[in-house]
Amino acid sequence: MDTTKATAVLFDFDGVVVDTETQYSHFWHEMGKQYLGMDDIEGRVKGQTLVYIYDTFFPGMVKEQAEITERLNRFEQEMSFDFIPGVLDFIADLHGNGVKTAVVTSSNEAKMAAVYRVHPEIKTLFDRILTAEMFTASKPAPDCFLLGMEVLGTTPDTTYVFEDSFNGLKAGMASGATVIGLATTNSREDIAPLCHYVLDDFQGFTYDKLTQLHK
Repeated sequence: MDTTKATAVLFDFDGVVVDTETQYSHFWHEMGKQYLGMDDIEGRVKGQTLVYIYDTFFPGMVKEQAEITERLNRFEQEMSFDFIPGVLDFIADLHGNGVKTAVVTSSNEAKMAAVYRVHPEIKTLFDRILTAEMFTASKPAPDCFLLGMEVLGTTPDTTYVFEDSFNGLKAGMASGATVIGLATTNSREDIAPLCHYVLDDFQGFTYDKLTQLHK
């Protein structure tokens, strides 16, 4: 990769910056059981926007959607948002080397507002934070990452994507970027075919190591 051109790193949020996927899996498992009689919905909704989840799994269920939204909002107020090990040092190293960064998340502004109450510094950690309201097609469509490249002024050949969910990894690959999978939510074996490289977390990972990775 030509590092003389502007380089960007696009981070998914849940399971990449903060360790929340287990909590969301529990929430959606309960919603699936209670409203649909499904016991595996949590695996199907990872990396998806709330709009997509409702349109796909709860179509026309207006009352139920309103109830779930209210329960989700309450749930997110009480969630813990612990950082993935090493991510803060890695982000600081990126900034020290002039790399542009953005969060590209399927979460909406209401969810991110709950995050900012716990970690107000997150707003200053990244150059941009792109939420679900900013793009129409949900992952695995690449639209969100292409938008990230557009707002940061980079191209696929100078962009790295960090993702953990199957849909997110597919979106990253479809965007043309170099994709690094985080084995925080799914196993290394399961995500390896969907990305160029796999990390357990960011501990010991640096800008210099990043620039050695190529598609």
